[in-house]
Amino acid sequence: MGTVHARSMDSYPMHGRDLGVNPDDLEVMEAVQETKQEVLENKDVVVQNVNIEGLGRTKEDYLGYEISDVFTARNLVEVMRKSHEARQRLLRLGIFRDVEVVIDISEGADALPNGLDVTFEVTELKRLTGSYNTMVGNNEGSMVLGIKLPNMLGRGEKLTFQFSYGTKETSYGLSLFKPQTGFYERNFTLNLYKVTGQFPWSSLKETDRGVSTELNFPLWMTDHTLKWEGVWRELGCLARSASFAVREESGHTLKSALSHTMIIDTRNSAILPRRGALLRISQELAGYTGGDASFLKEDVELQLNKEFIWGSVLSASLWGGMIYPLGGQPTSIADRFYLGGPTSVRGFGMYSIGPQSEGDYLGGEAYWAGGLHLYTPLPFRSNKRGLADLFRTHFFLNAGNLCNLNYGEGPHAHLQKLAECIRWSYGAGIILRLGNIARLELNYCFPMGVQSGDRICDGVQFGAGIRFL
Repeated sequence: MGTVHARSMDSYPMHGRDLGVNPDDLEVMEAVQETKQEVLENKDVVVQNVNIEGLGRTKEDYLGYEISDVFTARNLVEVMRKSHEARQRLLRLGIFRDVEVVIDISEGADALPNGLDVTFEVTELKRLTGSYNTMVGNNEGSMVLGIKLPNMLGRGEKLTFQFSYGTKETSYGLSLFKPQTGFYERNFTLNLYKVTGQFPWSSLKETDRGVSTELNFPLWMTDHTLKWEGVWRELGCLARSASFAVREESGHTLKSALSHTMIIDTRNSAILPRRGALLRISQELAGYTGGDASFLKEDVELQLNKEFIWGSVLSASLWGGMIYPLGGQPTSIADRFYLGGPTSVRGFGMYSIGPQSEGDYLGGEAYWAGGLHLYTPLPFRSNKRGLADLFRTHFFLNAGNLCNLNYGEGPHAHLQKLAECIRWSYGAGIILRLGNIARLELNYCFPMGVQSGDRICDGVQFGAGIRFL
């Protein structure tokens, strides 16, 4: 339950599964003590005061919404539970290093016989904090240095500067985060950034300098993100051998886009779930607010997970997307979809499926991909929990396709084209879960349905990342 204390513990025969004390072990109280120190667990109590000690720069009104529910408790067990829930909400704000709870009998002239006082003892974060960590993306790693100014103005504001140096991408950015008072999940973020990335599968390098604003909010069972992004993009060739199609797209462009993402996530883990489902739907509209790029983009992800026999898990996933150019302008190589590699259709090279020119993969305007997976515990492992619990054996079947569409044709022709030349693969391997950060896969793959120009990885393939098909 976290750190919850009660002073004058002899006043409370604290039993119940969360309190950890058997009532049979408690001595019978003397009658003279029961004028105020009577049995309160199954009797009504009143929370008269809720105090917060240890505040420095934090405003009290910002915390009132997080602790107000404690006043509604009607017995001791309820006071303990609601105090613990309030403690968790305070820690979630990201402005305290530690929060402890103390429950005591009310004292003073206005104290009731069944009155209680609840005190939250908090320790604020320092005004300036730093961090150093490593991150794993889709088959790439990076080192991240960060400087944070938490709770700058006393109501949860956070200013962050972050520098990231990775195998394929280098970036730095400044972000300002502001939550809504009393509704932490509803928050606003402003970002300034510069990102330089290398994309060897396309012989392309890209430098983005931009600004973005995000509004995040929950709605019923869903989480939503509304975003505007304005970015100055500089595209160039990564190698002298880059194809003419890539050289043709080199240069400077401006992109201004509005996007919306809706997520329903009931999985017990984002890295290697055992149960639950995920639905993510994203839309992006570029060109409506200015810029050179003009398109409408839709992307959908669905994942279902179900526990099976002997500790195994069945998982099914489906991805799909389409980009529709607007205003008669062709789509940019930086905006199209890419498919293939250890995080999507295994057995193929990284983003090495679909349209290409002289060995450079140009992406496509429509795609789909699906996967069936069986995850099982390692054989012959002991019943004791240990390192073996981080590993799973993995059997998979993947399929997908990526292509360009002729938008003068109807939906039937589009579906027919997506159903042609399907790439698919099957295989088995081992998965290592790195906490809730990422996962590593080592698979033996058998690519099938290979088309001319596809780059395959027949045999052992290694993958690292967060988002897998």
